[in-house]
Amino acid sequence: MDVAGGGEEVEEVEAVDGGEQQPPMEIGWPTDVRHVAHVTFDRFHGFQGLPVELQPEVAGNAPSASKTVFGVSTESMQCSYDARGNSVPSILLLMQRRLYEQGGLKAEGIFRIAADDAQEQAVREQLNSGVLPESGVDVHCLAGLIKAWFRELPGGMLDSLPAAEVTRCQSADDCARLCARLPAAKAALLDWAVQLMADVAREERSNKMGSRNVAMVFAPNMTHAMDPFTALKHAVHVMNFLTMLIDRALNDVQTCNN
Repeated sequence: MDVAGGGEEVEEVEAVDGGEQQPPMEIGWPTDVRHVAHVTFDRFHGFQGLPVELQPEVAGNAPSASKTVFGVSTESMQCSYDARGNSVPSILLLMQRRLYEQGGLKAEGIFRIAADDAQEQAVREQLNSGVLPESGVDVHCLAGLIKAWFRELPGGMLDSLPAAEVTRCQSADDCARLCARLPAAKAALLDWAVQLMADVAREERSNKMGSRNVAMVFAPNMTHAMDPFTALKHAVHVMNFLTMLIDRALNDVQTCNN
């Protein structure tokens, strides 16, 4: 401080270029420092770029408790979150990503055309060890293995829903209300599957697989039955059920875009 003629205290102020003056710098406490991190979310891998100090606060992938990824419940598999927040077996997300990257959605007859048996068996064995070959896997092989995963799911995807009530569904809203009665893990898995089917149906001009066609090839894989006649009869109702859910998903996206 400097004392002026009138005895008043005058605070010294630093002059800067141009003659302007600025107030003295204030130094805050170290605890006031803010650390900013830029984090992205990947639909297949979850959060990317998460600071180390925050990682324990975010639930990580559960380790797989099974030596195979086929024929086991989701509770014993390593899962990740999709873009809609559904907890889905990581191996399904891996196959979905590869299918999309290789243009599988536009491949004619996708999910309908059978893959080479030898390749499908070889890829299945590698998937059981958590590996998907970097190249050389046909899109029809990937599609066939996705269907096989659902076909071999213990208890069936939709078998906890009474067959009579599936049959009575007359609208997408009826189907949605019935889906809400599924166990949480299967409800999330069904939502993922329906979105996948809707992605396929959206490319109908290229792949010739509209919502009814893709529902037809998925339906037999979504339920288990005691005898072939019952299985065939119920598959027709499941096909109608899935078709309504697929159309609902397509309409929801179209409404959002408008």
